[in-house]
Amino acid sequence: MEPDQTSTPTTPTTLTTSIAPTAPTTGVTLNPAARTVGAPRGSGFWVVGAVLVLLMLSSSVPSALYVLYQQEWGLSSGTITVVFALYAVTVLAGLLLFGSLSDTLGRRPVLGAGLVLAIVSMGLFAGSQGLGMLLAARAVQGLAVGLATGAMGAALLELTPRSRPALGAQVNSAGPTVGIGLGGIGAGLLVQYAPAPTALSYLLLIGAFALSLAGVARMPESAPGAGGGFRVVPRRIRIPAAVRGRFAVLVLTIVAVWSVGGFYLSLGPHLALSLLQSTNYLVGGATVALLAGAATAAQLLLGATEALRTAVIGLLGLLAGLGLVLLSLGTGSAALFLVATAVLGSGWGAAFLGSFRALSALAEPEHRGELTAAVYVFAYLAMSVPAVLAGMLTNIHGLHRTSVGFMAAVAAVCALALLVTLRLAARTRAEGRTA
Repeated sequence: MEPDQTSTPTTPTTLTTSIAPTAPTTGVTLNPAARTVGAPRGSGFWVVGAVLVLLMLSSSVPSALYVLYQQEWGLSSGTITVVFALYAVTVLAGLLLFGSLSDTLGRRPVLGAGLVLAIVSMGLFAGSQGLGMLLAARAVQGLAVGLATGAMGAALLELTPRSRPALGAQVNSAGPTVGIGLGGIGAGLLVQYAPAPTALSYLLLIGAFALSLAGVARMPESAPGAGGGFRVVPRRIRIPAAVRGRFAVLVLTIVAVWSVGGFYLSLGPHLALSLLQSTNYLVGGATVALLAGAATAAQLLLGATEALRTAVIGLLGLLAGLGLVLLSLGTGSAALFLVATAVLGSGWGAAFLGSFRALSALAEPEHRGELTAAVYVFAYLAMSVPAVLAGMLTNIHGLHRTSVGFMAAVAAVCALALLVTLRLAARTRAEGRTA
């Protein structure tokens, strides 16, 4: 989820961090006449927070099962990355088409619709017997997350407990990576040690989403303009001319961050199992959880640090993590790979936090939604396209050689992003501005 534009961002729809980026929540004003339908403001906030974590958790569950799908259905690594990329594409479509729908229709009905779609997607996953149903499930899941993201971000800010005004931005920021981490480790445990490994995780999530749907039905309606009816206004993808130079500099970091995220969420579990020479599916899920957990910790630790400085720290962490991953692949060291994943995750979280905050400050409020939508386009394309290319190359060159080439290429992008970000930071200081 994306937080308030002046504070800590997430990780797409994922998008702050997300690990999916999400829709903008800029310009939200509290509605003093918010309609309560049986639940107080505070409980409504926690209902939305739970929905955020659950949606992000459900998005990472398939990552822990991809290796199993490959084994049971004979799928190639290229096919698996296509399944993963379909999710990113449909989240982006949902964000661009329905990101502002809750402003007119209301937060509750849009969240409810997103949860219904999420339940449908879990049913499709649980009943999947091959690639076709898996693709359908992933597409519906992406639309569910894309539809609900804008409403969640706004509702968390509008329903923030008055005694803790910063809590909405904090939950917006940490919720996605917490959900992704829990999904990875939880699914890994169930796949390894529980019956019906390709169905049980999804059936449990159907129950959790149903409970959340009941909570959403009772939460206060917080949208100031709710009741305006169904109106779809596609988000424009336009970067204001005055900030295109700075945007081009900062978006390099977004590309590097989400290229790494896409690779780990699609092929990371397979790589971990290969390096650790293990058949325990918990290892794959734990790898995703380690990456997301380190990202969350870095975001919480650096939440008050200046944006460009945070981006630089994150890029240095990414470079260090990528170097350690390459070293672990060269030596075949499983322990070093796990350390590298933790370092990479912390750099990932910090780099996205800093770059997103700096990007969100570039445009005037009336244009911030357009610029944020452009960020999401780059983020989701970076998360999906390189992962698909890596999957296809894995079919030709093998997972190990492809991983080495991929990490080296991303390291080059990180190095370039670090150089231009340092120059931008120096110019910003010289101009007497903050970013």
